[in-house]
Amino acid sequence: MRNGLVLFTSDRGIRPADLGRAAEERGFDTFYVPEHTHIPVKREALHPTGGEQLPDDRYLRTLDPWITLATVAQATSRIRLSTAVALPVESDPITLAKQIATLDHLSGGRVEVGAGFGWNTDELADHHVPAGKRRTVLKEYVEAMRALWTQEEAAYDGEFVSFGPSWAWPKPVQAHVPLIIGAGGGPKTFRWIAEHADGWMTTPAQSDIGAHIEALKAAWAEAGRDGAPDIRILIAFKPDPADLAAWAEAGATELIWGVPDRSPDEVLASLDRLAGRLGLAGAPA
Repeated sequence: MRNGLVLFTSDRGIRPADLGRAAEERGFDTFYVPEHTHIPVKREALHPTGGEQLPDDRYLRTLDPWITLATVAQATSRIRLSTAVALPVESDPITLAKQIATLDHLSGGRVEVGAGFGWNTDELADHHVPAGKRRTVLKEYVEAMRALWTQEEAAYDGEFVSFGPSWAWPKPVQAHVPLIIGAGGGPKTFRWIAEHADGWMTTPAQSDIGAHIEALKAAWAEAGRDGAPDIRILIAFKPDPADLAAWAEAGATELIWGVPDRSPDEVLASLDRLAGRLGLAGAPA
């Protein structure tokens, strides 16, 4: 399994470019950042953990993911650049397609999109996204962006996205920009992934991961997809070797590890310890 690193970015603490460079040097495969455009003060949506209160004030302070990843791209040469997770439906799809294609072009084809449907429906409402249609909106965004990325003259006509024949360059370096959906596992989510995405990213609250992986594989096969879904496990507890072995046997492709919200020196020290435990090639001796 690959190893990714997620930084819950904010306007304080370690700079993402510094951590991205350190992660690449130690042998991590992917660098992830989150997205929230804003958090409405008056909020009816519960956090995915079920709480009325946000567990962390960094939700209020997240950096723009694509600008952040551009700084990481400039500081690195190999590590993949992704989101855990971005909220594409909170942007204009034509502009977002341009941003992602530009980042892929400038980074030499290293971009992936980890996307969510959006648990914070109050946040979505401010972007005029109906909560009950958020999966449809994301589907249209994905289809429209892929058209802009792959067609010389792209057009799209949907309920939420519509534009006539258009030119848009640069195209991504990659023939296909990977799309991984971060959401709670279940039949509806797995059908959506099998029809529109390349894989699944677990949430911190996810349990019984092995059974959910098998359910996703079944949905994948039912949709007639070749190969196997890309399955990434967001580590929310300290797994034991049996967990890791079971996930690998089930077909997980990447583990995503977090770093603490502390000073840069403390974060890098924590990164060194993690790289050592994982036996990565660049871990300090």
